[in-house]
Amino acid sequence: MKIHTKFPNFKVFLNLFVALIFIGCVTQTSHVKSNIPPQPEKAVAEEPDLKPTPAAPEEKPAPPQKIEELQQIAALPETKAEKEKEPVSPLEPAENTIPAPSPEPPKKSDQELLDSALEFCHASNDFWERGDLENALDALDQAYSLVLEVRPDENPKILQQRDDLRITISKRIIEVYTSRFTVANGYRNAIPLVMNSHVEKAVRLFEGRNKRFFIDSYRRSGRYRPAIVKALSEAGLPEELSWLPLIESGFKVQALSRSRALGMWQFIASTGYKFGLNRDRWIDERMDPKKSTKAAIAYLKELHQIFGDWTTALAAYNCGEGTVLRAIRTQKINYLDNFWDLYQKLPLETAFYVPKFLAVLHILNDPGAHGITLPPLDPEMESEEVAVEKQVHLKTVAKHIGISYKELRDLNPELRYNFTPDTPYILNVPKGKGELFLAKIGDIPAWRPPVPAYVVHRVRKGESLSIIARRYGTSVRSIMAMNGLRRSNYIKAGWKLKIPTRGTYTPIKKASLPISDLKVKGEFMEYVVRKGDSLWRIASRFGTTTKTIQSINQLNNTHLRIGQVLRIPKGVSATRDIKTRTYRVLKGDTAFVIAQKHQMDLSEFLSLNHLTPRSTIFPGQVMLVKAE
Repeated sequence: MKIHTKFPNFKVFLNLFVALIFIGCVTQTSHVKSNIPPQPEKAVAEEPDLKPTPAAPEEKPAPPQKIEELQQIAALPETKAEKEKEPVSPLEPAENTIPAPSPEPPKKSDQELLDSALEFCHASNDFWERGDLENALDALDQAYSLVLEVRPDENPKILQQRDDLRITISKRIIEVYTSRFTVANGYRNAIPLVMNSHVEKAVRLFEGRNKRFFIDSYRRSGRYRPAIVKALSEAGLPEELSWLPLIESGFKVQALSRSRALGMWQFIASTGYKFGLNRDRWIDERMDPKKSTKAAIAYLKELHQIFGDWTTALAAYNCGEGTVLRAIRTQKINYLDNFWDLYQKLPLETAFYVPKFLAVLHILNDPGAHGITLPPLDPEMESEEVAVEKQVHLKTVAKHIGISYKELRDLNPELRYNFTPDTPYILNVPKGKGELFLAKIGDIPAWRPPVPAYVVHRVRKGESLSIIARRYGTSVRSIMAMNGLRRSNYIKAGWKLKIPTRGTYTPIKKASLPISDLKVKGEFMEYVVRKGDSLWRIASRFGTTTKTIQSINQLNNTHLRIGQVLRIPKGVSATRDIKTRTYRVLKGDTAFVIAQKHQMDLSEFLSLNHLTPRSTIFPGQVMLVKAE
């Protein structure tokens, strides 16, 4: 019976023992760090029940502060090793936090900019030595862009470094371009008269459908070719090159191609500017036969230095040296021994350009064998240069000196209009008419461009008719009448409105001397070049332009020597008496846009407003422009 009475007691003891072990395990593992990040919002719900057991009813629940203290005591501090093992996720910012803005990079000082530019120069030299010309030029472009960021009001040492870098960069650019001259082998002065299937095809073309073009072009060549042959001979180039304008333009001085190449030698604007052909709203020297011939000779010389033979040089003249150089690089051997090996790799029009030129030479050597009878040549155009200080119309000049208007127009093809620019200009007149022109220049009235009936204005956002009328000095009613508008308070951005003009146009006023009272030699002053002079300083001092001085004195460049005697035209600077009005800068305006809008040269606009190419203009700023 005792066994049965003691067994329940043993059972109770066993249950208490297991419960104590379990509680001990929970207590001992409470400090173990969990891999799951803690969630404070759920911590209270997951705490063990801290209410008093029925055996101790007198105890009260612990306040919340005590619970937090128990949690802190239960969790032992982490060791350094455990902290290092804890995963960190920098790419996932904590909730409810605003990321700090990234700090702006500090602005470089002028010395740092110059140091960076110098590094780009060194990099360019490395590229150049490895034969990587494109990257060499890119590095020099980057260097110069850094030089431009240097402030012009820095101390003299910084400015001296800037100028030294400018010179270094310019010399390096010349060296890089000059290094292209070693691409090809050989130097042949003669143009080989090759006859192959390509040249035979070109010959048949001139014998057939292009026969009339060939004959007319040959006839026109008499006007200009004698001067071209003389210039080629002085430059030491083959005389055969004088026939190049025949296939370029048919000896038409105003020929314009689909690619915007202009003139007898077919220069595009950028290439023409590279070789000294200027263009503005008054003139385009690509149409001047003398100046364009001089530029063409310089270009042909450069191309022959690059490629070493005339056939390849002529192909490059047609499509640019870059295209031919890229075609050469595609060959297994990076040099050229025979143009006809390269023929198939060039663009079709460029490739056929050389056979056409050779076909012209073959036909001219024996025209009868090709069924062509050559016509008589037009007489050579001979002229002499005279300086004119005021704006004159060619029709008026032709009438006063007794020649036809067409003849005078043909002698001055570079003029884009039928009148001279509003600055001193060198006019071509028939040979023997120079003294007569200077004697009658006082009787020739100054020409004033007619005022257009209206100008076209594109409406911008925020503009109204009253704003536009006030800007152009007219009335809202006049604008409405000219454009057929019914309401004065309704216009749309993007509309093009005709704005009526008022008054008469007054061109740049000249303060010319009475040339009629002067002798032929008395029109100019003689100036002796002194130490420290430059062409720019002399032109500024006498109120003229460097171009005018160069033309009058037949200077090929801007180099002067002490003691040199220069002829300076007697005149007053044209920009001093210009009539102006104010203009308020609009959003999107630039100095170039404003100058074009008011028919001004950019340099004229900058000088009038005392600006430099680095100057910045802002919307609302008031500028001076030429009065209409």
